Amino acid sequence: MFSSFEVFSLVSVYVLKFVVVLNHFFPFLSNFQNATNLFVAARNASASTTNLRDVLSDLIPKEQTRIKNFKQQYGKTNIGQITVDMVYGGMRGMKGLVYETSVLDPEEGIRFRGYSIPECQKLLPKAPGGEEPLPEGLFWLLITGQVPTEEQVNWVSKEWAKRAALPSHVVTMLDNFPTNLHPMSQFSAAITALNSESSFARAYSEGVHKSKYWEFVYEDSMDLIAKLPCIAAKIYRNLYREGSSIGAIDSNLDWSHNFTNMLGYSEPQFTELMRLYLTIHSDHEGGNVSAHTSHLVGSALSDPYLSFSAAMNGLAGPLHGLANQEVLVWLTALQKELGGEVSDERMRDYIWNTLKSGRVVPGYGHAVLRKTDPRYTCQREFALKHLPNDPMFKLVAQLYKIVPNVLLEQGKAKNPWPNVDAHSGVLLQVRCHSSLWSCHLRNHRWKASLTVFSPCVQYYGMTEMNYYTVLFGVSRALGVLAQLVWSRALGFPLERPKSMSTDGLMTLVGAKSG
Repeated sequence: MFSSFEVFSLVSVYVLKFVVVLNHFFPFLSNFQNATNLFVAARNASASTTNLRDVLSDLIPKEQTRIKNFKQQYGKTNIGQITVDMVYGGMRGMKGLVYETSVLDPEEGIRFRGYSIPECQKLLPKAPGGEEPLPEGLFWLLITGQVPTEEQVNWVSKEWAKRAALPSHVVTMLDNFPTNLHPMSQFSAAITALNSESSFARAYSEGVHKSKYWEFVYEDSMDLIAKLPCIAAKIYRNLYREGSSIGAIDSNLDWSHNFTNMLGYSEPQFTELMRLYLTIHSDHEGGNVSAHTSHLVGSALSDPYLSFSAAMNGLAGPLHGLANQEVLVWLTALQKELGGEVSDERMRDYIWNTLKSGRVVPGYGHAVLRKTDPRYTCQREFALKHLPNDPMFKLVAQLYKIVPNVLLEQGKAKNPWPNVDAHSGVLLQVRCHSSLWSCHLRNHRWKASLTVFSPCVQYYGMTEMNYYTVLFGVSRALGVLAQLVWSRALGFPLERPKSMSTDGLMTLVGAKSG
């Protein structure tokens, strides 16, 4: 009898041969190329080992050789031009950074190691009875480029559960923070304080050879990802649940399930939403503020705790991670002014008034994307499936129908389509009936500044908008720390671009300074 692995391998070989023949005779059938990619990755993932570090130990020397050969042959090749507008415009469009884990295409959206979000939803392992991909599987994909098996994902879940405990000084620090300290400030500070546990910092001080850097960065990254839900849950409980205990990690549960349990949400649907949320917010190529910050700080050989803490300070900015909070504030103002159900015409007038007052419609447009953000689309599909009649979701769906046309009519937006922030916050605070969801919030002391709806309404998820970026931060660790391991494995140097003064630029281009 054949083993399951042998059967899978034989089937994969024949399917691949069939796809190759089809591509040869029918090259216009481009979808078959995608099928080829899916099978190749799935087949590559069928390794006998479940230990992630062992897999990386095999992959890294091959990638080092591949890049060395590439640089020797093409190292002096010009890959683009830089304009004065780019220098003043936040370096938009400059190709100046190697980032392996994901690439953002203006038309297709994000691809994680070549895979779109729908492909990841289809291919990555899921929890028993679940429909959304496990973030552990995405992390394996991001750091290896291979679609993992269920066994490999289970190994990651158990490994993170084993590493999750917080040192006592971090717990004490979190318990002593004032309640008016922003959740992201607490999150960043706690991550920095974990630097006391850094294997990389210890090894570097002892003179470890640079060829071994990646091994210690890997250990720190695994430890940090494991501990982030505990930090995040501790902050949430201290601020919004009267300091109640986060409970204990269950080694038989996945990363997201343990996280939602520690937060105090036991509804399976919310855990599924968290799995989706933590997967799709994990990475968005290397040029965004949080990813670039972790790369920059890491290039100074700061350990993963310091690098990721710096990234979180960038994520806390209104133009990056706080954007979904701004969407909810705007939606709340819209509801307050227009009331319940609103006609399309009144909605259109409200949007125009927003634009004519010099403001933007939050959640629409993106620096790179030129179509609807796939992260928005998969959240919309989740809402259509699980809560199609929720009033807030209906409002978001109505805006999706109206806003792009208004922005196109205005003629200023390069991308009039919704991004991920237009939906993510809304899903977290959906209204529900107690007969449908077990949201026991009776004893919670609601803070008016953080509540969108009346406290008498029971909720599916979180209403504490100030906290949402912490969830974003937990997710973003998957992408930037996977890249950090590779940055050290590939020996990327200290990042040090050249800056210029305005006078220097004028002289360079032959302009008159007057």
